[in-house]
Amino acid sequence: MVTTRSKNGVAGGASPISPNSSPLQIAASKRSYPPVPKTCVVTGGTGFVGQRLVEMLVERGAAKVISLDIVPAPKDAWRHPNIEWRVCDITDEAKVAAALEGADCVWHNAAAVGPFHPKPLYTRVNYEGTLNVLRACKKHGVPKLVFSSSPSTRFTGADVDGLREDEMPSLPLPSYLQEYAGTKAAAELEVSKACCDDLLTVSVAPHQVYGPRDNLFLPNLLENAGNGRLRVFGPGYNRICFTHVDNYCHGLIIAERALVPKSPALGNFYICTDGTTHPGGEQYLLFWKELDRAVVGMGFSSLWAKFHYPTWFLTPIAAVCEVIGWILGTTLKLNLFNVRVLVMHRWFDIANAERDLKFKPIIAYEEGWTETIAWFREHWLPTYAKSASLFGIAKQSQAKIDIQEASRQADLKKTK
Repeated sequence: MVTTRSKNGVAGGASPISPNSSPLQIAASKRSYPPVPKTCVVTGGTGFVGQRLVEMLVERGAAKVISLDIVPAPKDAWRHPNIEWRVCDITDEAKVAAALEGADCVWHNAAAVGPFHPKPLYTRVNYEGTLNVLRACKKHGVPKLVFSSSPSTRFTGADVDGLREDEMPSLPLPSYLQEYAGTKAAAELEVSKACCDDLLTVSVAPHQVYGPRDNLFLPNLLENAGNGRLRVFGPGYNRICFTHVDNYCHGLIIAERALVPKSPALGNFYICTDGTTHPGGEQYLLFWKELDRAVVGMGFSSLWAKFHYPTWFLTPIAAVCEVIGWILGTTLKLNLFNVRVLVMHRWFDIANAERDLKFKPIIAYEEGWTETIAWFREHWLPTYAKSASLFGIAKQSQAKIDIQEASRQADLKKTK
């Protein structure tokens, strides 16, 4: 018998499931999970991770989930009665405080991500925005905060080849590879410092998030593959780990459960990935081999059939691109940070998250990656335009950056 669902994703007494979910996401959502807080707030709730987190909290029984973001919810957002899509700039302290009143837990995901924002935005959004959230939590007695961090806060440029969180450099680092990492590290330190009996906090990070509706990672790489600009960087055998968006959101959700007195998770930092569901039962894969599966899946020529760009060739060109970008006031897709991260080993042993958060992936890598490629072939490929630029990122992501920068410029005018 086929069960039909309403527009809200609810069918005859069944648990609600987002109508935007893929078959794997639906199957995972139907499993039994521990209860979630009654009233939840998710900052950055219209982003790739944030939107799925909002959905999964409702699917797991939240009575109210308030999504905060600087842009309205997309047209296809789940219009479930338990979700409130609220437009709110994370840098507006008064609006943030108003939104957090009565929350049982806040998941702070809002961030200026990647290397393409104007530099002042990173501090404004990532650091000062986090301070606003912390002040609002303390003002209204919010008992729990789960902060979405990044492994790049610990990157020094050296390979990260199967390390646990406690084996990586401690914060703060003497310097950071990019502005995003530095401001996220500063924010994470504030979150950890704020942890106390009245506000329990934890920081959780993914690595290389993927999945249906991804609007940053795969679209940008596939655009460059389609227009013939993408090549394998270096030998192409660097090891990294991936994280399905549902696995990361699951890690964020169960991290709230670990926020209890005397928990080892308090004020701590964890990384959640697809773990041992990666190929061969290892916690890593060969990045360029797996990316090529997606490239070929779109009908584009295999990256491995083309000349590889050696690192010694890319590095000086990337340095020149950074100078050109500085002169033009923009960021080119080829830059020193991107070259380094695309040739270095970047994978983690998630034993700490398994032990302290009781984390286990809910979607296996092979199934998740295969479905993601199929989703992009069906939903992204028909809209793909071959004239992708050397500048910037996907239009949806750029639109949010433009709004954030306009807000910053407006505030600057007020202070003059």
